Amino acid sequence: MREQFSKELQSLKDMFTQMGQKTRDVIELAIISLKEHDLGKANKAIRLDDEVDELEREIENKCMSLIALQQPIAKDLRRIGTILKIITDIERIGDYGVNIAKITLSIGNEAHVKPLIDIPKMADLVKDMLKLTIESFEQENINMAKAVIQMDEQVDLLYSKINQDLQEIMANNPAASKQVTSLLLIGRYFERMADHTTNICERIIFMVTGDRIDIC
Repeated sequence: MREQFSKELQSLKDMFTQMGQKTRDVIELAIISLKEHDLGKANKAIRLDDEVDELEREIENKCMSLIALQQPIAKDLRRIGTILKIITDIERIGDYGVNIAKITLSIGNEAHVKPLIDIPKMADLVKDMLKLTIESFEQENINMAKAVIQMDEQVDLLYSKINQDLQEIMANNPAASKQVTSLLLIGRYFERMADHTTNICERIIFMVTGDRIDIC
């Protein structure tokens, strides 16, 4: 009985890893589509997010089944409960990627109002955070989780810089306001992705230690 439960739990962890990797691919496609005006990749990001959503449903059903049939206790219950919570964060990250892809489609082939430097930097940071988060979950490594949480500050600093730069452009060139607003939204979406990744890492720490730690 215990061996079967361990196999089911490992299957859950593998599904979460797959969901996280697909979400990271959505982000990658979204930022490439924005930088290169590649509308095909934007559409691909949107389609790929459907697979992320399907995995969320499958994982949720599997978690509920394990709780009902196996009645796990202690750390095993924390693992399943953590998975149930963090898949919601992963799904939201994927949704933000879709939002960015849709903005890219609305911009189309219109020239960018400024060279895209800081937004791609934000995207790279978020992708790195998500990659490390997945590894932290797989290895139940709280040091990795803490490192991800610290990275969130870098994303916030970039977001502030992007806001300032774009607001100046809008003030000097009101005709660019529509695209500036779109780029401001994209910066916000990446900032929110980082926040969700931080939430996941805080839950990983709880899963491993049983302690709720608020890391500043």
